[in-house]
Amino acid sequence: MDTQAIYRRRWIILSVLIVGLLAIVIDNTVLNVALKTIAEPRGGLGASQSQLEWAINSYTLVFAGLLFTFGVIGDKVGRKRMLMIGLALFGLASVLSAYAQSPEQLIFARAAMGLGGAAVMPQTLSIISNVFEPAERPRAIGLWAMAVGIGVATGPVLGGVLLDHFWWGSVFLINVPVTVIGAVAAAILVPESRNREAGGIDYAGVLMSIVGLVLLVYGIVQGGDTSSWLRLDVLGPIAGGLAVLAVFAWYEARIQHPSLDVKLFRDRRLSASVGAIGLAFFGMGGVFFFTSFYLQNVRGYTPLAAGLLTVPFAVGQLLASPRSAGLVRRYGAKAPSTVGMFVMAAVIACYATLGTSTPIWLLGLMFAVQGAAIGIVMPAATAAVMDVLPRERAGAGSALTNTARQVAVALSVAVLGSILAEFYRNSLSPSLTGLPAAARGVASSSITATQAVAQQLGTAGRSLIGPANTAFVHSMHITTLIAALLALAGGFVVLGWMPGQPRKAEAPADREHEAELAILEQEMLQTAEREG
Repeated sequence: MDTQAIYRRRWIILSVLIVGLLAIVIDNTVLNVALKTIAEPRGGLGASQSQLEWAINSYTLVFAGLLFTFGVIGDKVGRKRMLMIGLALFGLASVLSAYAQSPEQLIFARAAMGLGGAAVMPQTLSIISNVFEPAERPRAIGLWAMAVGIGVATGPVLGGVLLDHFWWGSVFLINVPVTVIGAVAAAILVPESRNREAGGIDYAGVLMSIVGLVLLVYGIVQGGDTSSWLRLDVLGPIAGGLAVLAVFAWYEARIQHPSLDVKLFRDRRLSASVGAIGLAFFGMGGVFFFTSFYLQNVRGYTPLAAGLLTVPFAVGQLLASPRSAGLVRRYGAKAPSTVGMFVMAAVIACYATLGTSTPIWLLGLMFAVQGAAIGIVMPAATAAVMDVLPRERAGAGSALTNTARQVAVALSVAVLGSILAEFYRNSLSPSLTGLPAAARGVASSSITATQAVAQQLGTAGRSLIGPANTAFVHSMHITTLIAALLALAGGFVVLGWMPGQPRKAEAPADREHEAELAILEQEMLQTAEREG
């Protein structure tokens, strides 16, 4: 495909990339609506809270660990080819997830979905950076970010409709037609591109990153599951994971072709931008995890109603994302990113005001404001990262931003999920004293398990429902305040480290223009001297 044809088709190409992105985003949001159903002993898999956390994190950890590797492979073998392969893998793994017969099978199938997602995601931003010129790139990235909002909006609603009519596995089957359409459209419309100077694959780095993250997350989840952090099976994996990640960072700084180029973080703008993306998604991942249980278990909404109640989040993101590029052009990336992070911290703190009978429109308003904040932060920070890197490093920039998002979501679900589980168990324990020891252990593991035990006990179990709802809301308050503090820290990181808008006199284009004028003036003077 020649350059002129690519230029004419650039917006069509972007729409194809967005279709591929939608499959991945829809899957992440639809799972949150299905968590309660998957946790139920009847009609679901009877998954515990820790198993639900692993169903989310097995995907995100594999995804994050392989993003850079698939970015390099795409640069070598062709980004279009890798995009199509990734979509096919994602669709096949979605079928395996839909027909899983146990929580363990679901966890492994979700890991396979992470493999396909990791092959798709780096190619989207790489192709955007190669198809669009720098002047149009922020707008293209803003539209790319809008796809996240579309997926956030459609995923829970589609999932709710399916759960109201079919079994829980149907929520994964909606990925199949999207991946098929995306792969066929990519084959026809997307141009092939490569970076022939791409380096080798860092197998050792990939292995260390995945092992380190899995150990760290395992230790955190285990701590929340056992309600004891001073145990060898908790502190050992956490310390081991941190040690492996430290060796990984040391190793990556010393090899020629690292899977994660840690030297990129020497640029303050890139570091602050990646940090903003990570902390923004840390807050979002935790909020989506606990509000799913809040809406369905505490407030009693159906999966469809719970999905519809998340639409304001997507609407806020859809309205804000296209305006982010204009704000960046006018004020630079620092101002909108800082304001977005502070607004997000404030709205996450507002979740601590939710109770068992709070008017539900207040939650919708919080969703809308948080979605708008992410809609401002994500395109601005992503554009800042891509602007720092040369075009041939677009794959590294794409992988870097997406790694930050996925690792943040994994750590958010692990950390905030563990905090939620521990405070829920402690708050509910006084109400479980009359139950047998075995029943107390099951009932205190999650609010879904408490309600299942109460249902088995019949009339005697009704007295558990009120305390369970109160305990969950109390633990949710503490969890949200911790997430809000981390988002606030992200705002100060951006405020302190991300450079503001450069003065026009300092802009590279202006300096080059002044240099050209100076050279031209010097040549005119020399010509005048010779003629004189």
